[in-house]
Amino acid sequence: MTVAVNIASVALMTVGSFFVIVGALGLVRMPEVFTRMHAAGIIDTVGTGFLILGMCLQAGASLVTLKLLFLLVLFFFGSPIVTHALAQACLHENIQPRLAEDRRDITSPPAASADDGRQP
Repeated sequence: MTVAVNIASVALMTVGSFFVIVGALGLVRMPEVFTRMHAAGIIDTVGTGFLILGMCLQAGASLVTLKLLFLLVLFFFGSPIVTHALAQACLHENIQPRLAEDRRDITSPPAASADDGRQP
């Protein structure tokens, strides 16, 4: 039984470590604050969740497991609240998200308009 628990624990912690590394790369590579918040959210919820569940398996049925589960609940409820508050603060400071239509090639000429500049 302990071998199966150890294998499951290592698997959970490996998956959690993968998400933490991918989220950390996202923090470095993403172009703006809103997409970086998404990468930080991946680290907080998915990465930390798998890591804590792996540690719970290693701790067994004890007070340590209860404390780890309490931390997991705090992460799952606290992280989205903090991320939402940070996004609202950015919007309040007029930091606008970079939308898909903003990612067009800037060097292309503007679309022709109906008004060609002649006077009626």
